Amino acid sequence: MKLFLTTNNLKLFSEKIMMNSSYVSYFTLAAYFDTELFKYLYFLLILSLYALIICANLLLIVVICMNRSLHEPMYLFLCSLFVNELFGSTWLFPFLLVQILSDIHTVSAPFCFIQIYCLNVYATMQFHNLAILSYDRYLAICYPLQYNTRMASNKVIVLVALTWLFPFIGVGVLVSLSAPLQLCGNIINKVYCNNYAVVKLACSDTRVNNIYGLINTCLEIFGPLSLILYTYIKILKVCYSGSKQTRQKAVSTCTPHLASLINFSCGSFFEILQSRFDMSSVPNMLRIFLSLYFLTCQPIFNPLIYGLQMSKIRSLCKSLIFGKT
Repeated sequence: MKLFLTTNNLKLFSEKIMMNSSYVSYFTLAAYFDTELFKYLYFLLILSLYALIICANLLLIVVICMNRSLHEPMYLFLCSLFVNELFGSTWLFPFLLVQILSDIHTVSAPFCFIQIYCLNVYATMQFHNLAILSYDRYLAICYPLQYNTRMASNKVIVLVALTWLFPFIGVGVLVSLSAPLQLCGNIINKVYCNNYAVVKLACSDTRVNNIYGLINTCLEIFGPLSLILYTYIKILKVCYSGSKQTRQKAVSTCTPHLASLINFSCGSFFEILQSRFDMSSVPNMLRIFLSLYFLTCQPIFNPLIYGLQMSKIRSLCKSLIFGKT
């Protein structure tokens, strides 16, 4: 099978472009390979996944917004989660569809940084949403009689606003530090733009980027992770000393959240592994799959797990689709 873009050709082509200038006007995504007849099959698969994500998440958002019985903190946090998944998918899937059908896998530098910004915001916000959901379940299980007081409507609004505000600011600083860097190449060995891959191309000093990246990682990952661990330790203590009914309630409400958290953690681990370590020995197809899994696992998995597991959402979805009460 003949490759349109081999690694050697890409390197030679990049060196000619970058010989007399440190300014990069576009990036070449080197992880793509010639699929010939199969590219239309891949196009249909990605298009089907995108349609499934849009329909499933949009359905649940409409169900939550239209039914006053679901205007409770947990469902409002879930609505924020589903909106974020639509946001992230919109910045990935149309781009993938265009790249699959294209023979030259390039992207302009401004669009590349916009994509880096949006996809990083999506990933950070996803983790924050999961942390807020764990806190909500902690209050519902550990303080059932005080839940409405502790999780008042004003507090819900503040939590949702902070969940969306912090990622936009934190990732904005991260991208603003990467955009002015002088680069010695324009080849990104992925199927979409990645901030760490761009920083590795820099000829200039990247100490500020590395320091801020470390601080941002600690704040955006270990902060929510600490909250999640704390809430589940408290929930386990209550379940251990509580009644059978309390344990059943905890299992039924925490199972979808735990499944979503484990799924997202696995995708994040694969992405960090690929970004920080040399994965050249791993087959190219597997690397592409792991990269896409990080960004596609949640938008597909969450609507299914919450829609199937929670009877209230499931019954209202049936009513909306089939017109039955």
